[in-house]
Amino acid sequence: MKYALTTLAMLVFTFMAGAQTNPVLGKWKTIDDETGRIKSVVEITERDGKLYGQVIELFRLPEEDQNPICDECEDDRKDQPALGMEIVRDMVQDGDDLEWEDGTICDPKNGKIYDCVMWLDEDNMDELKVRGYILFLFRTQTWLRQN
Repeated sequence: MKYALTTLAMLVFTFMAGAQTNPVLGKWKTIDDETGRIKSVVEITERDGKLYGQVIELFRLPEEDQNPICDECEDDRKDQPALGMEIVRDMVQDGDDLEWEDGTICDPKNGKIYDCVMWLDEDNMDELKVRGYILFLFRTQTWLRQN
């Protein structure tokens, strides 16, 4: 009986811990919205209740710079390599929704920093929509969960 109660308690704890896991955490393949090509893998992590995304892998064509530097960035990312760069910062969850907002995303190709919103579709948790915008101008990419 004692064994059964211990096992049940462990199962309940495991279920509760799993239920509280943020579904957006993990590795995502970024897809170029203009070419449809996989550009990189970004790992989204959580710090102090906010989400951050770091480039952990790049997919470059042979004729492209294999170690691009963000020479057009104007903040602490200036002259830093794209590989290893934190491109998503300070995203917070919008209530209980599968949406995160109020953060920024940096395009290391041109150094521009955009306001950002990200969301998961309840019907397809393996696609993350990432929108960078300035005022009413925006670009939306679909990132794919990397297994």
